[in-house]
Amino acid sequence: MSKSTLSQSVIAGALSFILCTSSAATYANNDLPDLGTAAVNTFSLEKETEVGDAYMRVIRGSAPMLNDPVLNQYLTELGNKLVAHATGVKTPFYFFLLRNDEINAFAFFGGHVGVHTGLFLNADTESELASVLGHEITHVTQRHLARSIEAQHKTSPATIAGMLGAILLTIASPQAGMAALATTQALATQSKINYTRLHEKEADRIGMQVMVDAGFDPNGASDFFGKLATRYRFTTKPPQMLLTHPLPESRISEARIRAQQYPHRQIPDNLNFQLAKARIQVRFSGYSEQAALSIFDKQLKHHRYTFKSAALYGKALALFRLKKYDESEKIIDELLAKSPNNLFFIDTKTDLLSQRGAQKEAISLLLTQKQLKPTSQVVNTNLANVYIEDNQVGKAIPLLEELIFLDKQNQLPYFLLNEAYKKNGNKAMEHFVKAESLALVADYKTAIDQLNFAYKASKGDALQLARIEARIRQFRQADRALEQLQ
Repeated sequence: MSKSTLSQSVIAGALSFILCTSSAATYANNDLPDLGTAAVNTFSLEKETEVGDAYMRVIRGSAPMLNDPVLNQYLTELGNKLVAHATGVKTPFYFFLLRNDEINAFAFFGGHVGVHTGLFLNADTESELASVLGHEITHVTQRHLARSIEAQHKTSPATIAGMLGAILLTIASPQAGMAALATTQALATQSKINYTRLHEKEADRIGMQVMVDAGFDPNGASDFFGKLATRYRFTTKPPQMLLTHPLPESRISEARIRAQQYPHRQIPDNLNFQLAKARIQVRFSGYSEQAALSIFDKQLKHHRYTFKSAALYGKALALFRLKKYDESEKIIDELLAKSPNNLFFIDTKTDLLSQRGAQKEAISLLLTQKQLKPTSQVVNTNLANVYIEDNQVGKAIPLLEELIFLDKQNQLPYFLLNEAYKKNGNKAMEHFVKAESLALVADYKTAIDQLNFAYKASKGDALQLARIEARIRQFRQADRALEQLQ
């Protein structure tokens, strides 16, 4: 099977459980359901972790993942804040962004939660975003995918194959995919429909409890549901999220009823959410440079913003895109004067300093921040990058190795580390790191080729040769395991 075909097969399996259907349901209390041993019998937690890792590698190689340290750190911190208040957490969670204007989020094996940038663009508050994340986190903690596999265990393999094929089609073309799903026996049976309704009800109910316990507004869910329902009520092509998570009136009303069960609290919005939204609007959406600038100029002119500093930040980013660096830096300096430790502003200031060749000043700024936030992805990634630009590769390499140690799934440190070794002429490590980055996207065969190049360039270093030989064996084993997931 070709890599493309394998990728489609694996992604279809990974995303299969997000294709949930909902209909009229009664309000349920907040008690956790008794999961019993059904999911454990079919799919152990160890197997979930193993398969989730394989799925994630294929997704990296097939989907437009966003390797932006500022946004990644924000999303991870928000996600972990919610996970800290979830019940039944049995695996680490990993949150990642896909550059896609579709409104959607999904979760799969091993605690992986993917979020489309379009979700940020269409949420007005952090509580609205948190409501979606809480829902997806609950899919993981309640092991809905493993429970689905248990239910499908009694279904014929041919039917399951047809369902996964339809799900793949849904990812590529939602309307055609939903039509295909209607013809599959697995989704045509009432028992299957009821089972996925149960998942959605659990995810809505328990997810709201998680977000409330984490300090968010319970009305975030109903506000977001209601807004989507109103916006797309008469459209012929609803967003992907409404295809995978339908919004009948009953679901919206249940969310409102649940929210009323909690004591009323005034929850202020979070500045960093609005900064993240502005960053996505300018850098990772379909807006042109001038259109992005116009958005924030209008916000500032008519005072239509939640935080003025977020609107100014968006304007500064738009000016940067237009190469109006002096105007951009003036705004960023004013923002930093009021919030000297805000990483959104620090990141952009670093970009501006690097652009005008002031690497020494950028390094000084980042070293000050590193004293405050020694493990910050934003600070250390920026610092390593500036060190490389300033030909201080020896200082960049340990920073990048630490970043990889803390997050082995993050592609960006591998790219920078490869650049660092290329710059200092270490061919063996350049190929070795390139192999590791290829393994992250499940391209094990090409990764092994790179390891063979590294082996030849190692010049008899016994320790390095042994390390390379071990990785070749591991990559061969991983490649065979991935092929078995077809």
